[in-house]
Amino acid sequence: MNLPVTFEEKMRGLLGGEMDAYLACYEEPRYYGLRVNTNKISVEEFRKICPFELRQIPWIENGFYYDGERLSPAKHPYYFAGLYYLQEPSAMTPANRLPVEPGDKVLDVCAAPGGKATELGARLCGKGLLVANDISSSRAKGLLKNIEVFGIGNVAVLCEEPGRLEGCFPEFFDKILIDAPCSGEGMFRKDKKMVKAWEEHGPEYFSNIQKSIVTQAAGMLKKGGMMLYSTCTFDSRENEEIIANLRKEYPEFRILDIRPYEGFCPGIPTTALPSDGDLRKTVRIFPHKMKGEGHYLALLQKGEGIPKRNDGTNEKRKNSPSRIPEAAKPFFEDITWELEAGRLELRGERLFYMPDGLSDVRGIRFLRTGLLLGELKKNRFEPSQALAMCLKREEYAHSINFSADDPRVLRYLKGETLDIGDLEESGGKSWQLVCVDGFPLGWGKSSGGVLKNKYLPGWRLC
Repeated sequence: MNLPVTFEEKMRGLLGGEMDAYLACYEEPRYYGLRVNTNKISVEEFRKICPFELRQIPWIENGFYYDGERLSPAKHPYYFAGLYYLQEPSAMTPANRLPVEPGDKVLDVCAAPGGKATELGARLCGKGLLVANDISSSRAKGLLKNIEVFGIGNVAVLCEEPGRLEGCFPEFFDKILIDAPCSGEGMFRKDKKMVKAWEEHGPEYFSNIQKSIVTQAAGMLKKGGMMLYSTCTFDSRENEEIIANLRKEYPEFRILDIRPYEGFCPGIPTTALPSDGDLRKTVRIFPHKMKGEGHYLALLQKGEGIPKRNDGTNEKRKNSPSRIPEAAKPFFEDITWELEAGRLELRGERLFYMPDGLSDVRGIRFLRTGLLLGELKKNRFEPSQALAMCLKREEYAHSINFSADDPRVLRYLKGETLDIGDLEESGGKSWQLVCVDGFPLGWGKSSGGVLKNKYLPGWRLC
């Protein structure tokens, strides 16, 4: 592969005697990764039912390599059930090393397409709040779908500039992840098109953007909260110098140790802050040392110092019904969930269940706040695709269960009407939670041995 001369010169200065090993890795095949959704299934249970040959990614507990040249996991019904996400192995590291706990308020600043946001949301286990943001509304739509497939309902999906978020969420979040836009040097081996993009917009262009995002995120982090910054590039101007700049501006931030792995390399002190030995606690990932692409990570904790701004999120939520609307009551009698009335929100005909702790976000562009439960149409209730993905089979009274090798599963995913006369169905003419091996895929309506397909049209297989 022909690399830009200036890039090669920079890497020789960075790697020294390891440069030949680095160049040699370009002749090796790329690595493909699969990350298990532990919000839906344990790693142990997934391995029992997984139809693919997998090899453990040694530094990611729920991550595995698969043969991407031979296998197509994105076409298997388990993918549509949200049991796993396909992600480059090194890219799994940032969300894995940010210590998210159930109940946290978590922000993913640059979240699309959702690889890191889905892992953060899964680790919340339905408690707390995930705010997933991407400045591009088109990319945010893909982000929303991936979050809904994963069954994450305690979420707000936004499409805003981080600077506008800062004014709405001052010192609000317990954990923040910034997978910053970058020059992408660490992905040259995986995607040759990244080289041309680098030649158009290199490290200097991105470093100014990164400095702005990091300082804006700093104002949204609670005192004592943790922030993980990551890129997929090698340039110090986008990595260590961003962290050094933040610490010069806000000395209350300290760099924390990242849970180690033998292939991790220490960060490099910079001319921006040469005395800061803590920069060696940050992590560099090189593709000639690990079975993954290039990455950089820095984990920080905030102390005292950033003044609290006016909080625009404390207004009482409007349009909150005191109870489930009458037209929806018959449906929710068949669900074992106990919905808190104060968290229900009716917007026109659409009924939402809001995450605990999320207040008014008016003035911010968003695609979704809360879990869309369904729509009220002419005094009847139609449950949403997002609700189906959040449910477990045992939490709803009526379900149809197919085995993964049943050809009707793919027909269902294509939106076809199905003959289900041979299957056990309950509830007569009613909404059925359609499952594959016990894991929900979506809704259908049954009558006389026929299932009318209600799988969301925008998600259907072509």
